[in-house]
This record gives sequence, structure tokens and C-alpha cells, in this order.
Amino acid sequence: MLKHTMPTPHRVSLAVERTLRKLGADIRDARLRRRLSMQLVADRARTTRQTLTRIERGDPAVSMGIYCSVLNALGLLAGVGMLADVATDRVGVELEAARLPRRSREDG
Repeated sequence: MLKHTMPTPHRVSLAVERTLRKLGADIRDARLRRRLSMQLVADRARTTRQTLTRIERGDPAVSMGIYCSVLNALGLLAGVGMLADVATDRVGVELEAARLPRRSREDG
């Protein structure tokens, strides 16, 4: 019989922690600039006010899906789709180019 165990809690790096705190603060600022209450944004994002508070603090335990739902409620979801876009992945593009076969001088 398989024993069900809780997953090991994930400890994020300092860089991730800082980035999430900034994202949370930016989400809060966006909400305030739009003059939207926490309850309204939480309702639009189909979450709770308590979870929105956690997001605005940059809590890494809140799922990315809920962060995206809040961003969508604020009209900011489009930027998320560009985060790892191949067109802006300079390192990935350079690594891919390095793997392409090189043409010989005689071919050109």
C-alpha cells in the first residue's frame, strides 16, 4: 500500500523572493491606481481577499494560476505570456544558433 506523504516545502531563493515581493507591490500599486477595492479584484479573480493580500505581499506559496487570475482582473495578463517568449530569450537563441550546422566557405 502506498503511503501518502506531504510534499517537501519549497524554499525559494533570495532572488525569487525579491522578485515576488516586487511583483506583489506592483500588483498592489496597479490595483490602487485603478481605484479598485481588494474585494472587487479578489471577486473578479475568483479568489479570496486573504489570498489577494498574500499575492500583494509576494507570497511564493500562492499558485502562479492565481497570480495570473489577479493580473487578468487588472488587465495585465498579456505581459505574463511574454515572460519566456522565444523572441526575447537571447541566451536560448544564441545556444540554438551555436547548434546549427555551419556552412563551409565553398557553399557561400
